[in-house]
Formats: sequence, C-alpha cells, structure tokens
Amino acid sequence: MSATQTLLHQQILSQMAMEHSSQHVTSCEPLAQSGSNRLYFRITLADQHTMIGAFNNDIAENKAFFTYTRFFNDRHFAVPQLLAVHPDQQHYLQSDLGRTTLYDHLCRNRQPDGSPSAETVAYYEQVARALPTLQLSGKQGLDFSVAYPRHAFDRQSMQWDLNYFKYFFLKLVNVPFNEQLLENDYDQLMQYLLTADSEFFLYRDFQSRNIMVKDDKVYFIDYQGGRKGALQYDVASLLYDAKADLTPELREHLLNIYLDELSSHIPVDKAAFISYFQGFVLIRILQAMGTYGYRGYFERKTHFLQSVPYAVRNLQHILDTWTLPIQLPELTRVLRDIISSDFVKPYQPADTLTVRVQSFSFKRGIPQDPSPNGGGFVFDCRALPNPGREKQFAYNTGKDACIIEYLEKYEAVDLFKQHVFAIIDQAVDNYIERKFDHLMVSFGCTGGQHRSVYFAEQAARHLREKYPFVNVVLKHTAQE
Repeated sequence: MSATQTLLHQQILSQMAMEHSSQHVTSCEPLAQSGSNRLYFRITLADQHTMIGAFNNDIAENKAFFTYTRFFNDRHFAVPQLLAVHPDQQHYLQSDLGRTTLYDHLCRNRQPDGSPSAETVAYYEQVARALPTLQLSGKQGLDFSVAYPRHAFDRQSMQWDLNYFKYFFLKLVNVPFNEQLLENDYDQLMQYLLTADSEFFLYRDFQSRNIMVKDDKVYFIDYQGGRKGALQYDVASLLYDAKADLTPELREHLLNIYLDELSSHIPVDKAAFISYFQGFVLIRILQAMGTYGYRGYFERKTHFLQSVPYAVRNLQHILDTWTLPIQLPELTRVLRDIISSDFVKPYQPADTLTVRVQSFSFKRGIPQDPSPNGGGFVFDCRALPNPGREKQFAYNTGKDACIIEYLEKYEAVDLFKQHVFAIIDQAVDNYIERKFDHLMVSFGCTGGQHRSVYFAEQAARHLREKYPFVNVVLKHTAQE
C-alpha cells in the first residue's frame, strides 16, 4: 500500500477518534502487519489514552467481526470493545488491549530449560477456563449468517485444509504419496470428525498470538474467521500451536482444566471428547503445515519454515502415543516419511547462524565484529528523541519501563524500529538460506545508555520470537 493511501486511512481514523472521544489526536501510528491484509494503527488522544484504528477492504469479513464483537461486548466477554464503525464499513475503532500477546509473554519469560514461567502457565490456565464460555455462545443466539468465509467448519472447510497440506507441503517438499489412497484417508478422517457435535462457536485461529495479556488478564482478538464447529478444534489450536512448543505434560494439564470448566456448563463424555480431540489436532497440524509450506517454499518467506520442526515433533508425538478409532494407512505412512526425512534439517539454523546484537556509545567507537566475516549493520539512534536530556532519567537505561514508555510515545521511534527490523529480517532470511554462520547488529547513541540499549533489547526480542532456532547474543558494551 502506498504512503498516500496509508495517510488517507490515518486521516479517516483520526477523525473518527476525535468524533468518538471529543479529544484531539496526538498521533496515529501504523502497527506492524501480521499475516492478514488488515491495517492497524495505534491512536493516541490528548489525555494519553489510546485506541486501535483498523482498515480492511473486505466488508464481508468486517461484518462478521462487528457482529461477533457486539454480541461478545453485550455479554462482557474478554474481547476488544467496538467503539465506532465508519459508514464505509471498512474503517473502525476498537479498544486498545496493549502490546503484549500471550506468545510475547511466553517467549520473554521462558525458563532456562525452555519451559514457560509460572506466570505464563497461569495465563494459559486463564485461557483454558475462559474458552468454554466463548464457544458455548454458539448455542446462545450468536448470528452465524455473517460467518466468513464459511458458516461452519464443514466438509468443504476440512477439504480445503487437507488439500492445502497436500499441494503446498507434500508436493513442495517432494514427499511421495498415492493420491487416491490419500484421498480415501481424507474421506475417512472427515467422516469421523463430522460426527462430533458442531453447533458451537469455533474461533478458527485460537493461538497464542491472538490472545492479549493486559493488567494480569487475558483477552481474545482476531476471531473474525469464527464459524460453527466442534469444541475440540480450538483447544487443539491452542495446545498444539507450533512455536509455543508446550510440553506434553502442560498440554495435558491445560486440557484437564478446560474439560473441568466445560463440564461445569454442559455434560461431557471425556473419553469421546479426547478421541475427537486427537483427530482435530491432526487436521489442525496439517493445515498449519500447509501454511508453512505455502508461505515458506512458495512465497519464499523462509522464517515460516522455522515452525516446521516443531510441527514435525508434534506429529511424532501423535503417531507414537495416540490411537484414533479409524484407520488412515496412507496418511500415516506419509507422516512417518516426513518425520524420518532429512528435509527438516535445513530449517534448524541454530547450529549455523548467530546474530550478535550490541548497544554502544559513539564516544567509545563502533564495536568490532569478532567473527572472521566482518561487516554487519550499525544503526545510529542519535536522531531520535533523547531521554538522556531529562534529569529524572539520568540513572535509568533502555531496559527500564520509564525509558521504554518515554521512547514508545514517539512515532519516529516506531517508524525507525519498523525500518530497522525489516532490514535485519531480510538479512537473516538470506543468511539462513545461504547457511551463513554470523551476523552482527549494533545500535549506537551518544552515551550507550538509553536509546541504543532500548533498540538492542527490542531487536534481540524480535529475533528470538521470529527465528527461534537462531542463536541471538545480546551485549550492552557501554554497561560493562
């Protein structure tokens, strides 16, 4: 989208925010895009309160979001408040649920052994207890006539997902299969899953990046793809979210919490539930692998391929420990071929690529690259607002909340961050593909205390979240 178009959306959303709040808008900052084509902006008002503005030209999808959100708002569910909708049905305002997703919290607070912190587990437990209420709204008057793009997770939806796996994963990684036998297994799997009670609200993409953490509570976003479906699908999406990499023990713990909460609302045959659950886990993983293949192999966005080893490990666990009441011989053979093949190995770059992220003071000079390669990036942060000029920040660093808050209120800081991350990501993707082993990224400011430290911390976090197999080394040279 052109800068002119983006500016037009900012102007429309800012005008909507002023009319809604009767306050002046001090900034309207674009947010980083995720997997969709929707544009989001964080709008700051004169009293420092914020809201999120959105633009999406798909009106049918927007109508689903508006309808679901109004229904959930009326029942005080933990979702954003829909504040205003433009007459064009393409621009709208919603409440701001902050900057931290459950996935962010998980990545920032992992234990040394990689397991989630106790605080993160507590948030997952909150989610497991809250999910049944959201799902049961499907039997309480939720209007599925607006569901997009299908009214239900029906045979057609399942067929799309299974073919996505076949054509954008199996064929692109050259895993051989008998197409007729595989289709026979697909029919068997779909027939079985379609016998589950499917009159509930199915969120469709219920995973850690669509759950926000704010003020010690969890909130749910991006449910516009919701439709009628079985209870098990969303639980499968949450617990087998590839990059979240939850342990089997934690999955079982969370599933039991979910089932206990669900049982307090409706009768539950746990054995039958778990049998269907296994089948929905399988179809969800296959759908996700189709996405990784399409985005990674076809669109050449190689960071999507970093999720493949996690998905393969989940498949191994499924095939080794679960028993479905149906036989899927060709699909099982294909999945075991994937697990035993060597194609996963190129997408585990932790053994080959180290990104050294540093902050430094220009007064002391630019750090030298310790690798034989030389080069890398040096970003000059001195053109950005300087908290070092404020006396109250003299003894703080870019790791402190007050400095983070100070910097992030400036649009220039956010734009700088977006541009820098785009440059770094392009290099990392290329280095992974070419099997390079080292990249240095340095951020400098006057004293090496505030801006450079902030950006080094942000860059290291960004890289660890986006490229979990890359070895990220963080160093603050002026703090030594």
